[in-house]
Order: sequence, then C-alpha cells, then structure tokens
Amino acid sequence: MVLAFLLGLVARFARSDLRLPDALVSALTIYLLLAIGLKGGAKLDGVAWAQFLPVAGVAVLLCLLIPVWTFWLLRGVAGLSAVDAGALAAHYGSVSAVTFGAAVTMLDGAGVAAEPFMPALLALMEGPGILVALLLVRMTAAPTASSPGRNALGPVVVELFTSKGVILLVGGLGIGLVSGRGGFEQVAPLFDPPFKGVLMLFLLELGLVTGGRLADLRRNGLGMLAFGVVMPILHGLLGVWLGQKAGLGVGGATILGTLAASASYIAAPAAVRLALPEANPALYLTSSLAVTFPFNVTIGIPLYLQWSRHLAAA
Repeated sequence: MVLAFLLGLVARFARSDLRLPDALVSALTIYLLLAIGLKGGAKLDGVAWAQFLPVAGVAVLLCLLIPVWTFWLLRGVAGLSAVDAGALAAHYGSVSAVTFGAAVTMLDGAGVAAEPFMPALLALMEGPGILVALLLVRMTAAPTASSPGRNALGPVVVELFTSKGVILLVGGLGIGLVSGRGGFEQVAPLFDPPFKGVLMLFLLELGLVTGGRLADLRRNGLGMLAFGVVMPILHGLLGVWLGQKAGLGVGGATILGTLAASASYIAAPAAVRLALPEANPALYLTSSLAVTFPFNVTIGIPLYLQWSRHLAAA
C-alpha cells in the first residue's frame, strides 16, 4: 500500500495522465469509512465497557489538548494569524480514517493484535478537536461577515456532524453493533477481504494528490515541513504512552498513537471552509496531506509500533 502511494507520487512527477475518476474516489471513500465502521461495530459486541471508557477518556483528552497547544505554537512561534493557526489546529486536532486503516493493516501484517473497540475511538476523535480550534479562533480573532462560523458555531456543528465521514463511521458502528458478528459475516465478503485492495487504490489517488501539492510545500518553506513531521512524532509518542497507561496493549496503543499523530483531510477541510473561508488552503492542506500523511504511512506508524513495544517491554 505504501508503494501504491509512492507510485502516485512518481506518476505525478512524471506528468503522467494517470487519474482516478472523481466518482470512483468518492465511492472508495464511502467504502472505506463504512467498512471501518461496520467492522468496528461488530467487534464491539461483547466488549467490556470498563475497559473501553478509560481509553475513550484518554482519546477525548488528546482531542481537546492537541488543538490548543498547536494553535498557540503556531501563533507564538510561527507567527501565523489566528485564522491560519486555527485552521491548522483543526486539522491536527482531528483524525484521519485512511491513516487509521493503514495502521490496522500494517499491524495485521506484523501479527500484532489490537483491542476490538479501536474504530469507536476513530469516530469519537473526529469532531471535538475541530470545534476546540474554531472556538480558539473565535476567542482571539475579530469576527467578519465572511466568517459566519466565528459568530455562530451552530452551522459548523451541523455541517460537521452531518458530514459523510461522521455519518458513515457512526452509522457503520451502529449497524455493526446491532447486527453483531453474525450479521457482519453476511456482508464480510464485500467489506473484509477487499478492504486492503480498496485502501491500496485510495493511497494511489492520495499519492497523485500529494504530488500536486509539493509545489505549495516549496513555497511555504522548511518551517511547514518541520511542523508537519515534528508534531505528528510528538503527538504519536504521547498517544502511545497514554494509551498504555489507560490499559491498551501494544497494538491498541500503536493505533491510538497513530490517531493522535494523524491530521484530518476529510472532516476538517469541510468545517474550515465553512467557518474560516479566508484561511490559506495552501497551508493546512499541504501540511496535512503532503507532509504528515506520507510521513505517517511510511515512517510514523512503524515508529509508533516500536515505541509501543519498547514501553511494553520496559
């Protein structure tokens, strides 16, 4: 799958006419989100809530804290405006479903098991960080007529929690939980074995998209490159450590660290476009998609796994 991503990069650098149709990309997104939700909901059947709730508390805590220190770092050290800092904080405070899928697949390949409720954490962590980042902008920047989200967060909340990502993840979890493992087995031939192949196609598309954004990375300098690599490392290592403190095993802590290290490029861009239309897309899309995503799927996830193994053995 990582090689498929690199193939997309190479194709873009070579100015190939390789393109995936927009309708196919949309269909792949729907498939991946629903498959993650369904499989996670089915695995929740029989899970002990006493084990899940402490981990859920840690996950929410990460979502609340990451956008806060990200926002103030970008304001104080990088000197970004409140709007641009808030847009970046929203992306890094949320999570990436595709990075989650890549982490689960890599752990499967390494023979490392994870707790069955990890997809529920993915759904739980998608929205809070975005709202925290937008609240920070609202408190520090003057509202404008072009930014209704800064005057009233209601439209943003509705947009966020009715977005296809949240609907498919939460809806899939609900269907899987109600249907149980027996119900999922009836649709498993569509949603289980083909998952890795579909993810490979989606990563090919992301390689093509990322290759097209590297010019923005050159224009925005080494500072944005450093931010897009250093912050995921710090968040990933922290997430793994907190996950193990909350009782997760090596695999579960690796996935929580991966979620903390990831940056959204489905839910967050939609919310930012609505609430902060004057924010610079070259900053938040380039950092999340052209830097953090490829770093995580090539170097980050193996790093978080090794850190998790080290902590477990210590």
